[in-house]
Amino acid sequence: MEGQIVITGATGVIGSVIAGKLIAAGEKVVVFSRSPQGAELKLPGAAAYVKWDSDIPKGDWNEYIDGAKAVIHLAGKPLLDERWSEEHKVACYESRILSTRYLVDAINAAKRKPGVFISSSAVGYYGSFENCSDTLQLTEDSPEGDDFLAKICYDWEKEAEKVSGDVRLVILRTGIVLSTKGGMLQKLLLPFNLFVGGPVGSGQQCLSWIHIDDEVDVVLDAIDNPAMKGPINLVAPNPVSMHDFARTLGSVMSRPSLVPVPRIAVQLLMGEGAEYAVKGQNVAPHALDELGFRFSFADLRWALKDLIEHNK
Repeated sequence: MEGQIVITGATGVIGSVIAGKLIAAGEKVVVFSRSPQGAELKLPGAAAYVKWDSDIPKGDWNEYIDGAKAVIHLAGKPLLDERWSEEHKVACYESRILSTRYLVDAINAAKRKPGVFISSSAVGYYGSFENCSDTLQLTEDSPEGDDFLAKICYDWEKEAEKVSGDVRLVILRTGIVLSTKGGMLQKLLLPFNLFVGGPVGSGQQCLSWIHIDDEVDVVLDAIDNPAMKGPINLVAPNPVSMHDFARTLGSVMSRPSLVPVPRIAVQLLMGEGAEYAVKGQNVAPHALDELGFRFSFADLRWALKDLIEHNK
């Protein structure tokens, strides 16, 4: 096979949209998954479904790297979906570091190297802050932070940067992706629908968000755009506080946003992970601005209105 687009994490909220659009466009999509059969049920129409485990450095999957048009790496164990333990933290770290390392090894060993390696990261790279005013807006040139999430992102990116210089590297520092199919917004919909919605924590933490359509458009553009390389902040131009996010969501849903979720409640549910659930980053999409990317949803109200009305 030649000219294929390999995707890890293709059955996730973001990956499934990307893979679906590529399949619809006639691209030869190869889905790497722990469960190829399950992936085929969730995402029909791909050229191949290949057994891939982030813990295993080699396998039949290696041959699909050779001659690929692109390798899009989106896989990683969800960080905030369960209470944190040392075991959970290690699993989250290793799922990102090892999978990236093994993919890079395969790319570097390929006779016909992929045109581009698009590798996930997150705005957690910059560290986490209590208030929107705690820092100036962060750009791709800002230094890394010093907490656990920053370490994951920093080490994750360092593994991706080991890819051959013959391969264009794009690092996706993604913010909070807004979708009704998963993530933060989906979790907030139920309490707001029950008239008990409100901000999480102090409400002063900064949310650097992006509509899933804009997220997907950037990734698809990265496949063929030679100007897109290096770290890219995938966030909309207008970050907001958690308080303003909850107020806007309540307004769009015609619901009150008066019932805050106190920090102690988040701590009881998530343990150490609560420290990150009640913090955020004030991030600017400087690289996308330089590239002339046009956001379909730069305004939070219109982004939420579109998502809720169309249930994306």
